[in-house]
Amino acid sequence: MKLHWSPRSPYVRKVMICAHELGLVERLTLVRSVAAMLKPNAELMRDNPLSKIPAMVLDDGMVLVDSVVICEYLNDLAGGPLFPAAGTAKWQSLRWHALGDGLLDLLILWRNEREKAAPLQPLIDSFTLRVGATLDRLESEAPDLAAAPFTIGTVGIACALGYLDYRFDAYGWRARAPALAHWFAALSQRPSLAVTVATDG
Repeated sequence: MKLHWSPRSPYVRKVMICAHELGLVERLTLVRSVAAMLKPNAELMRDNPLSKIPAMVLDDGMVLVDSVVICEYLNDLAGGPLFPAAGTAKWQSLRWHALGDGLLDLLILWRNEREKAAPLQPLIDSFTLRVGATLDRLESEAPDLAAAPFTIGTVGIACALGYLDYRFDAYGWRARAPALAHWFAALSQRPSLAVTVATDG
């Protein structure tokens, strides 16, 4: 299986965490791919016309795009526990994943805006408000996160918090969400998270 990959992408990190958890890393051929918003990657677009990563080419030639789709495929392939099958556990896991992924989407839009020569202050204010509100919600649910099994919901939130550390260090999110920070610190000791921390290499 060929995976279009970057050490900086939090969405790729989600896939790599799942691959490590499921014992599938050795089955992946990692292809370093740059997916810049203003410069579509012609090589990447041969597999993913969206010019986005991650994208995974299966052994039969089928191409999977979007990180959660790839994660679910890997989980099915390994018969793993990362996607609960039914009931409250399923919906809680998917809900947390959606919150984590939504937070990540906001952070990337925020970063893109702040890098502009003349960022729009109303947009910056909107991102600041929504990111803070999401952290507040996750802080209130930190005890539930700590008690829950490791699933795609855990992975989604962890990748968003890791991106906060990587691109928004000055934001100081831990002061706002200390219980969430405690949960994340403990979770970050897990080997699958420790070996996938974003780097500029």
